[in-house]
Amino acid sequence: MRFTDRTDAGRRLAAAVQHLRDEEPVVLGLPRGGVPVAFEVARALGAPLDVIVVRKLGVPYQPELAFGAIGEGGVRVLNDDVVRHCGIEPEHIAAVERTERQELERRARRYRGGRPPAADEARTVTGEARTVIVVDDGIATGATAAAACQVVRAQGAARVVLAVPVAPPDAVRRLRAVADDVVCLSVPPLFGSVGEWYGDFSQTTDEEVAACLARAGADPARVRPAPVPTEVEVEAAGVRLAGDLARPEGAAGLVMFAHGSGSSRHSPRNRAVAEVLQEAGLGTLLFDLLTPSEEADRDNVFDIGALAGRLAGATRWLREREPAPIGYFGASTGAAAALRAAADDPDIGAVVSRGGRPDLAGPRLDDVRAPTLLIVGGADTRVLDLNRAAQAQLRCENRLETVPGATHLFEEPGALDRVADLARSWFTTHLTAGGDPPTSARREPRF
Repeated sequence: MRFTDRTDAGRRLAAAVQHLRDEEPVVLGLPRGGVPVAFEVARALGAPLDVIVVRKLGVPYQPELAFGAIGEGGVRVLNDDVVRHCGIEPEHIAAVERTERQELERRARRYRGGRPPAADEARTVTGEARTVIVVDDGIATGATAAAACQVVRAQGAARVVLAVPVAPPDAVRRLRAVADDVVCLSVPPLFGSVGEWYGDFSQTTDEEVAACLARAGADPARVRPAPVPTEVEVEAAGVRLAGDLARPEGAAGLVMFAHGSGSSRHSPRNRAVAEVLQEAGLGTLLFDLLTPSEEADRDNVFDIGALAGRLAGATRWLREREPAPIGYFGASTGAAAALRAAADDPDIGAVVSRGGRPDLAGPRLDDVRAPTLLIVGGADTRVLDLNRAAQAQLRCENRLETVPGATHLFEEPGALDRVADLARSWFTTHLTAGGDPPTSARREPRF
């Protein structure tokens, strides 16, 4: 089993732990890479999400050999056999713990941004112990995961479940000794590294960890089960195009993503925006405007008329299946295609452009009636000038937003979060009758 990225792994893992929903668990992600996986699990279960920060305690003269682990709240777990065998004195234990605890507390502050631990909040509600799901993006040796399970149990969890997408068989066997249950989607006998089982295993940053925790805890009353995307074949202008359709229950609108040059429906940036829209109760369709063979010819990427025709055909296909209002999210040349298609379709509810080239829509900008939001990085000066010129041609409701310090791909910390927030606000305002759509209630956490 291979995973597209950590989001894909998290959604598949969430399906495998649905049986735990009635236990009202707390979900804890191991930083850094385990947190985006845990985010999807928590969202699917309607559970509180937090980070489990642990530090292994290494033997002073052989630091790679752990004699114990520490967690927040003063929790310390020691391996008495290692301590005795290595002759580690109490003062050495204290010195190592003091150093590691400083680093643990620094990381916890960085990740949470001042928010209290979810487990601590939960204990103050009822004082009852509960199930804890510890999540990582995969396991190699299992040492850190084992330490996390031991720390969580020492903190008072009633039941500890370790959930991971992939791990070698011997590690799974060892971890069953420290967890009440181990849920692992793939246990390949020939295991080299965790990353080989992912299409995209790019490093997760501290900023991404903090953003996941902020999104999960921003508004406890607004949590929706994560929709499982369905692979579809979109029929448009006589061709079949691969796509991923995700529709939350009671979706108030649908947003179609028009990808730009050099991108596809697998774009991690557009997928990140799509997830935020789904959380807001909007459906999303990410699909490829070109077939793989067509993408090989760069001229096709800039044939805005043809791309707009494909998008219009895909819109008709979607309307036959989904009655909700439709909006367009376009990036790069996809933004021009979205505006050209919207110029011919007065029923398009809204358009958002991310780092787009609306100027390539040419004179058709005058005919766009859908409320249009143009988002550009403040450091992307050439594209910013092109967007300003295009905005002057628009006759519809419109706004130009710049993200300070952001470049064309919005790779700077917090830049893509700002894009997603702007898009969510624009679409929920213009695709729904009363602004923010209704949401399901979230249970009060109990740990």
